[in-house]
Amino acid sequence: MPRKLDTVLSEALIEQKLITKEELERFLKEAESLDLTLQQVLMKHNRLKEKDILRILAERLGIAYLDLRELSVDKTVIDKVPVKIASYYKFLPVQIKDRVMTIAVSYPLDVRTQDEIRTQLGYDIEIALSCQDDISEALKRYYGLAADTLEKIVSSASQVMETPLETTRQKVEDIERLAEDASVIKLVNQIILDAYRKRATDIHIEPYRQGLSIRYRIDGLLYESPVPAEIRNFLSAIISRIKIMSNLNIVERRLPQDGSAVVKVQDQMLDLRISTIPTPYGESVVIRILPTKMLFSLEKLGLSKRDLQIFEELIQRPHGIIFVTGPTGSGKTTTLYACLSRINTKDRKIITIEDPIEYDLPGVTQIQVMPEIGLDFARGLRSILRHDPDIIMVGEVRDLETAEIAIRVALTGHLVFSTLHTNDAPSGITRLIDIGLEPYLVSSSVEAFIAQRLIRLICLDCRYEDTSAPIELKEMIAKDLGLKSIDAVKISRGKGCPSCNFTGFFGRTAIYEILLLDGAIRDLILKKTPSGQIKRLALSRGMHTLRQDGWQKVIAGLTTPEEVMRVTSAEESVLESKYSIFQMPSFWEPQQTSPLSEQDRRSYLRLNTKINMKYKIFKSVQDLTQQGFQPEQLSVTKNISAAGLLFISDEPIALASVLELNIELPDGKEPIQCLARVVRIEEINNRYDVGVCFLDITAADKARLNKYVESTS
Repeated sequence: MPRKLDTVLSEALIEQKLITKEELERFLKEAESLDLTLQQVLMKHNRLKEKDILRILAERLGIAYLDLRELSVDKTVIDKVPVKIASYYKFLPVQIKDRVMTIAVSYPLDVRTQDEIRTQLGYDIEIALSCQDDISEALKRYYGLAADTLEKIVSSASQVMETPLETTRQKVEDIERLAEDASVIKLVNQIILDAYRKRATDIHIEPYRQGLSIRYRIDGLLYESPVPAEIRNFLSAIISRIKIMSNLNIVERRLPQDGSAVVKVQDQMLDLRISTIPTPYGESVVIRILPTKMLFSLEKLGLSKRDLQIFEELIQRPHGIIFVTGPTGSGKTTTLYACLSRINTKDRKIITIEDPIEYDLPGVTQIQVMPEIGLDFARGLRSILRHDPDIIMVGEVRDLETAEIAIRVALTGHLVFSTLHTNDAPSGITRLIDIGLEPYLVSSSVEAFIAQRLIRLICLDCRYEDTSAPIELKEMIAKDLGLKSIDAVKISRGKGCPSCNFTGFFGRTAIYEILLLDGAIRDLILKKTPSGQIKRLALSRGMHTLRQDGWQKVIAGLTTPEEVMRVTSAEESVLESKYSIFQMPSFWEPQQTSPLSEQDRRSYLRLNTKINMKYKIFKSVQDLTQQGFQPEQLSVTKNISAAGLLFISDEPIALASVLELNIELPDGKEPIQCLARVVRIEEINNRYDVGVCFLDITAADKARLNKYVESTS
């Protein structure tokens, strides 16, 4: 049969001029010498793809070719065929019609095999051709992951079923023996292999009352993996096997445990980080998958050309500290590793202290934090200094002690990298001062704060331009980027295809916000200026926000607007250095009907009262950096709320002007300082009533104002 098919395929290839006679003869000789089929040899040399070969054979043999990735099979058809038969003969039942079952196979079956299947199932058989990988994926999709392996376990060890954890010692020993069974080992290996092939970074094994869930985190989001219901009966065996791999205590099920293991998958070594926690229905396990060898490159981080140049300049500085900020899972460690890889040379001593060490960096001394024995970041950092380092990486600054040591190390001639958990780059300044650092230490040692987020990339195989995108969305993007027209705003999306598991996304990249500390920024830090004002100054000097960087990637066709909005805060789209895009309504005018004014009227009371205040027109960036908060004009309010106020001015003030306010509430506390925008001005008896909306008032000051108004009304 195989040689007959080789003949059929050979004739078709020559007839369709897909291969020369010389190539064909060479491939046929190789197939005969290696005992392979012509199809296998053609695929081995990447001469033709499997689906192209099967289409040719299907046409020649007069049978159908099916693309299982685009085909939905009815569950009643699947139920007619036991998984052990489908997996043994490597076929997928597709449909049943008039006692004839159509099955998809990757190679035309001989008559004897067809007879065996016919006898097993009791149906006449009709053959259709499909790719082998598609059949394997379809078997997982319809029968569940490792269904055939579970079938073997059930048949060979049906007496070992899930029972309450408080059982006899004999039960524990049975579970341990089952964990070493070849079928259970294969089952766990299949779960890890399936996750790796789907590009998962984490495997979640979660027991519930109704069953067991296995989920993969792919490109930052969790996806359910179909598993047979019977897998719930072997939770203890699966977890025991995972514990054995990672040298954990397989008897202890009441306490959380953490371990690690190294496995080999398709010539790739994987570092597994395993964590278990007890739940009412059994232990829950998360496996983090990390390649032991990973190429860290600044060029592949998603940096724009301009940001890449900034990075290159920063990491070559002789001393100072560079903070990368962002929430857990935003790629901070990967960015730091890429920086260290770039500057890792024979003439530099680099030491890191991490929790945990995620990747091995050749030529770099890496220290694992161990709080249980007293080795924390602060103690490790002190010891590092005795090892004559040039460059130090501190995994995270969590407390004042670690922050002070890291800062002072940077001041004594070392280049230090570390991370913080903040929402944007300027908030890193506030976080360090809140921890307890003196502003002069932050100002004199920090070189830059770099905020980042991860966004999913549109799948290149199914990307298309969305011409039906709302015009309002394009206008918002153009507005945030300062574009004169929306013509340059092109929005792309992914339709969803087999390559991306029908998600429309494949892979991730990062968006960045880089705050460089120059003289003006350092002066503001010394004056403890709020981070909002520092951000505005930085924007006026060319810094772009996370959202703006995301919009640039949207225009480049790399991601979708929804991805950018998912990981960045909405207010970033209205923070511009020139303030031209603030559209604040006058909240005290009854005729106003905008959503914001309605909200303000509902949320905050307005009090007609006289309160001493000072104001100063914000005229330029230089004015702010040179003088800070030094209001020049005295005034008094007519009314006030937590959203804005109305005050008296002796001179007209242009609409949309930005003011610095100093409001002296009669509550015995420090004056409230904030920025405000002029939204209304009216001349009355040669004086002017000026209405303003607050721009960057803190939540604490807003609550203080609201409390004062409510208690006085």
